[in-house]
Amino acid sequence: MSAIRIVAIALIVAGLLGVMYGKFSYTKETHDAKLGPIELSIKDKQTVNVPAWAGVGAIVVGGILLFIPTKR
Repeated sequence: MSAIRIVAIALIVAGLLGVMYGKFSYTKETHDAKLGPIELSIKDKQTVNVPAWAGVGAIVVGGILLFIPTKR
């Protein structure tokens, strides 16, 4: 399996996940203050919205890359 086909499949899977879920969340930890041995930190939950057009675009580009004939 060539690298182009692997990238194409990854784009299709990422596009499908983007269309189905539409957003993803992650936790960002920031260190606010260090006072000697005491360290204060804040965990902030961030949410990123994935536009529908980006998911569909990834599926289309992955499909095009998957069906383009490759040289051998």
